[in-house]
Amino acid sequence: MIRTADIPTAIVTRDVANLANETGNVYESVAIVSKRANQIAVKLKAELNEKLAEFATNADNLEEVFENREQIEVSKQYERLPKATAIAMEEFLAGELHYHTLTQEEEDAAAAAAAARAAERPARRM
Repeated sequence: MIRTADIPTAIVTRDVANLANETGNVYESVAIVSKRANQIAVKLKAELNEKLAEFATNADNLEEVFENREQIEVSKQYERLPKATAIAMEEFLAGELHYHTLTQEEEDAAAAAAAARAAERPARRM
């Protein structure tokens, strides 16, 4: 599970200058935090779905809906967790994120590889 202790669940005002300390660019820092937040959100959603799958039933019995308090508690537990963006921001500011910025040569090689893959695919007709 992702570390969520000591991460505030409320909105926190941030100094924009602190975001640029590590990368030298606020926008690059925000992009890094955004990508990490997406990773965290996907992982949390997968964990929640896995736990809720234990309660899945095929019956549409109204009595079972009201009796399944454990499922409601699991859902509430995940609702009380800090948002993925808050977790990612704390990780970034604590220096816990590892990222790699592509050089111009790496970007050119990636673009050439993408163009080659696109050329190999047959054209789609609409």
